[in-house]
Amino acid sequence: MSERIDEWFAITPLSFLAICAMMAATYCCRAGGFWLMQHVPLTARVRRGLAALPGSIVMATVIPLMLRGGWPATIGITLAFLTMLKLRNELVALLAGLAAVAAARAAGL
Repeated sequence: MSERIDEWFAITPLSFLAICAMMAATYCCRAGGFWLMQHVPLTARVRRGLAALPGSIVMATVIPLMLRGGWPATIGITLAFLTMLKLRNELVALLAGLAAVAAARAAGL
């Protein structure tokens, strides 16, 4: 690699503008959510919906991973989930899931 590292990581005006635009969009989404929720009456139905939201987000993240990763990912995620239910320790659940994925891939699944 003949390029110098500082040239490789140089920030051009266009990339700086893109970073600033993404920062502004992120801030607007967060601030807009807080502003919007100030105008939504918190009925029992809305509270139930907000309580279900974290699980929905997890499922929206996990299911595509399971579909794309095949059996090794499905086995790893399932084992991590069961370990988390049993031990209530995120690190142990993560390690169990990773070990299951590695073992499934080594087994040729």
